[in-house]
Amino acid sequence: MDILSNLKSAKGATKPRKRIARGEGSGRGGTATRGSNGQKSRSGYKYRAWFEGGQMPLQRRVPKKGFNSPFRVSYQAVNVSSLQKLIDEKKVEEGVINAAVLYKNGMISKAVSPYKILGNGEITSKVEVEAHAFSKSAKEKIENAGGTIKEMKD
Repeated sequence: MDILSNLKSAKGATKPRKRIARGEGSGRGGTATRGSNGQKSRSGYKYRAWFEGGQMPLQRRVPKKGFNSPFRVSYQAVNVSSLQKLIDEKKVEEGVINAAVLYKNGMISKAVSPYKILGNGEITSKVEVEAHAFSKSAKEKIENAGGTIKEMKD
């Protein structure tokens, strides 16, 4: 009958650990399983994942293309038709459409990021629109409907 204190691993399941660099008699002395010469046989060798052994590295042989300006301003787009939809659904208070109104109604995803009014669609109501930028057609459509435009500075 086996008791917890008498349990042992099955025969052949465990092996003694390799004792490396413990003299020639150990069978693993001399080069200590590292092979004869070269950088990898030395102490302190570190292998870097991107190192290709003198071959031109991938990040240098792939052609570089294009340019990403660090000063680019990315606008959130809102169409004039969306503004008219807000007006029709009576979600505009005091005739002013600004970032707070657009964000609250899900027209823009971030209230603090700049947004631009685009001229897709029609607007018939007189309304004051505040935005960071306007397209030419959006300006015309809002002003022709009797509305006013206020460009915000960041």
